[in-house]
Amino acid sequence: MLVASNGVYELLLDDQFPYGSQRILQMPDFPDESRGDTSAEVRSTRPSGKEAEETSFPEGGHQSAYARWEKAYEVSPKRDDDFATLSGIPLDPLYTEAHVRQSRLEAEDRLGFPGEYPFTRGVYASGYRTKLWTMRLFSGFGTAEETNQRYKFLLAHGGGGLSVAFDLPTLMGRDSDDPHSLGEVGRCGVAVDTVEDMRILFDGIPLGKITTSMTINSPAAVLLAMYVVVANDQGFATSELGGTIQNDILKEYIAQKEYYFPPRPSMRVVADMIEWCSKEMPRWHPVSISGYHIREAGSTAVQELAFTLADGFAYVEAALQRGLEIDSFAPRLSFFFNAHIDFFEEICKFRAARRLWARWMRDRYGARNPRSQMLRFHTQTAGCSLTMQQPENNIVRTTVEALAGVLGGTQSLHTNSMDEVYALPTETAAEIALRTQQILAHETGVASVIDPLGGSYFVEALTDEIERRAEAYLAKIDEMGSGSMLEGVLKGIERGYFQREIADAAYDFEKKVSEGRRIVVGVNAFTDTVREPIEILRIDDEAEVRQQKRLAEVKAARDPEALKAALEAVSRAAADGSNLMPPVIEAVRAKATVGEVMQTLAGVFGTFVEDPVL
Repeated sequence: MLVASNGVYELLLDDQFPYGSQRILQMPDFPDESRGDTSAEVRSTRPSGKEAEETSFPEGGHQSAYARWEKAYEVSPKRDDDFATLSGIPLDPLYTEAHVRQSRLEAEDRLGFPGEYPFTRGVYASGYRTKLWTMRLFSGFGTAEETNQRYKFLLAHGGGGLSVAFDLPTLMGRDSDDPHSLGEVGRCGVAVDTVEDMRILFDGIPLGKITTSMTINSPAAVLLAMYVVVANDQGFATSELGGTIQNDILKEYIAQKEYYFPPRPSMRVVADMIEWCSKEMPRWHPVSISGYHIREAGSTAVQELAFTLADGFAYVEAALQRGLEIDSFAPRLSFFFNAHIDFFEEICKFRAARRLWARWMRDRYGARNPRSQMLRFHTQTAGCSLTMQQPENNIVRTTVEALAGVLGGTQSLHTNSMDEVYALPTETAAEIALRTQQILAHETGVASVIDPLGGSYFVEALTDEIERRAEAYLAKIDEMGSGSMLEGVLKGIERGYFQREIADAAYDFEKKVSEGRRIVVGVNAFTDTVREPIEILRIDDEAEVRQQKRLAEVKAARDPEALKAALEAVSRAAADGSNLMPPVIEAVRAKATVGEVMQTLAGVFGTFVEDPVL
C-alpha cells in the first residue's frame, strides 16, 4: 500500500511479504496547494546511493526482482542523453506502481472510464469503435476554382470533412486588390474576398451534408457570414450546418500575430459569435481554441496545454459576462492541438488536457452538463517538426505524430504532407498524408481498443506531471487577473508574458539542436544522403491577376446604396453593443468585401500594433 510520511509516499508491502514493511520506492508528495509553484524540484523517484545500499530486500518476490534490476541498471553503460521530454521533464529509466501516487480510489477518480468524468480516457464511451476520427486535410490555394477541385479530389479519396486554408491577405482581413496583398494572393491558401468566392469554393458540395473547418481569426465573423449565406442559398437552414471556425483571437496576440483590432474589442466580436451560434447555429463550434500555433511558435507541450486552456477559460468568462448560461454554449467549444514528435509526451498532454478542462468547468464554472465538461479536439501534426533536408523523412515524422494523436483520443486529424516545408502540398503528397491516416485506422489495430495505454505506469505518471506543471501556469495567469482568467490572459498579452515564455522555450530548443544535444535526423546528424529535389506545387502568378479581376467585376455589379446601408448597420452595431452577426450577414449578402467590413469595424474599434517584446 502507499502511505505518506514526511512529504514522501512509501510503498509498504507488509501484506505481501513475511519480512515486514519495507520501503522499496519513494516519490515526492505534491499536495494540491503546491501546484502553483513552477519552480518545484522534480527528482528521481528511485532510491539511490546510501539509501539503496541500506535497503534490505528479501530473497525472491517483487522486492528482490526490483533490487536485481536496479543493480543491473546502475552498472550498465549509459548513452550520452538528457533523458527528458521535449518540455524538459526528466524521465526515470523505469516506471512502477509507486510512481502513480494516488490511492486506488483516488486513481480511479482521476482516471475514470471513457465517456465519464474526468474524461482522462476519452470523451466517448465507445472510443473509435462507433466512429473513427474525422480525417481532415487542411487545403486551400490559388483561386476558389482551384481549391474547389482539390476539395472534390480529397472527398473522392476518402476524406471525411473539409478544412479551409485561407491566403495571408484574407487571414489579415485585407482584399486581394489591397497594396499590402501584392504577391501574397492565393500563395498560402485560397483567396476569398466576397461571398461570390465562397460560392465558387463550395460549388457542387452540399454544405448541409458535410462538416467544414475554417481556419480564420480576426475576420472570422465575416467568413462565417459568407458561409451561412452560401449554405442558405443552397437550400440549407442555418441550424442544419455543422462544423468549426477557429475564431481564437487570443492566441493571435500570443503566437501567430494575425490580429486587426485591439484585444478587448476583439474579444467582444468572439463573444458575439458564441452568443449568436448558440441560438442560431447549434451544430456549429464557434471557437476552436488553438494550441497548435502556440506550439508552432516554439512553446513546450506544457506551455501549449496551459496557455490554450487559459484562453479557453477566458472565452468562457467572456460568454458568462454576456449573461449566457454555461451549459448553453460550453458544449460547442472545441480545441485544436499540435501533435509533436515526442510520442509519449503528446499522448499524455491530450489526456491531461481532458482532465484539466473537465475539473475547471465543473468546479470553477459550475458546468453540470457532461458535454460542457468534455474537451473535444482536432489535431494536426507538427509543421515545425518537418525538415527541408531529406523531406521523405517527414512521412515518418507525420506518421508517429498522427499515431500519438490517435492514441491520445483525438476527434479529428490532419496529417501534414512531406513537402509542406517547401510549399503547399502537391496532390501526390496530400494523398500520401491521407493514406497515412487510413493505414493507421484500418491496418494497425490501434482503433480497436479504447485508451490502450491507460493504466501504464509511465503514461499515468507523465500525465500527472504534465497536469501539475500546466496547473502551475494556470495559477500564475489567474493571479495576474486577480481571480479572473479573462483578465489574466489579457494582462499577460499586454505585458508580453506569454510571448517571453514562448521565446525562451524556442531559444532553449534551438540551442540544444545547434549543440547536438537534440538530434534531428538529416539536419544535425545522418546528413550524408543526397537526393534529387522533390516536385513541389507552384502557384500560377496569374492566379492573383484572375482574383483581382473577379473582385473588380463583383464590385462593379453591386448596388451601391444597399452596400452603404449594410455597412452603416455594421458600424452602428459595433458602436451600440448589438450583436454583430446579423448586420455582417446582411453586409456580405450585399457583396461587401472582407476588407470593407473589417475597415468599417476598425472605424469603431481601432487597430492594434504590438509593442516589441524583448
